[in-house]
Amino acid sequence: MAIILKLSLHSESQTYDFAHQLAQCTQLVNHSIVIYLEGDLGVGKTTLARGFIQFYGFERVKSPTYSLVESYVNDKVNIHHFDCYRLSDAQELEYMGIREYLAHGHIQLIEWADLGKGMIAPADMMIKITDDFNKRELEITAHTQVGSQLLTCIN
Repeated sequence: MAIILKLSLHSESQTYDFAHQLAQCTQLVNHSIVIYLEGDLGVGKTTLARGFIQFYGFERVKSPTYSLVESYVNDKVNIHHFDCYRLSDAQELEYMGIREYLAHGHIQLIEWADLGKGMIAPADMMIKITDDFNKRELEITAHTQVGSQLLTCIN
């Protein structure tokens, strides 16, 4: 199952708006959710993740580049933002208990997922971001029923 939606975002505020819309859609899913954020350095993966996390009321959102994962937990949500860019071995994810982050109702936002291959859960949704001069192009692919539900809500 691969259902694709393509969007163009022309500003950082549009990226935040999209991230808020996606986060709002996750409230309709009664399941764990895994979203891969793909793209080159500097295309807006972390900006999108920040907007998503801030939707849930977390003011201070920091990049997990050096810590590998930052978790955001309140009475509404459990979000785990991973950045696998500095991962030297995918096995490190197993040592840190990656499977525990997949509990019912948890959301994983994973940057550089290909570097954690074999240890991370398959994506429900993949968002590939490319930089096209003054805009960001998003290619959003649903890989599961959960991903399809999110994509339908976004669209």
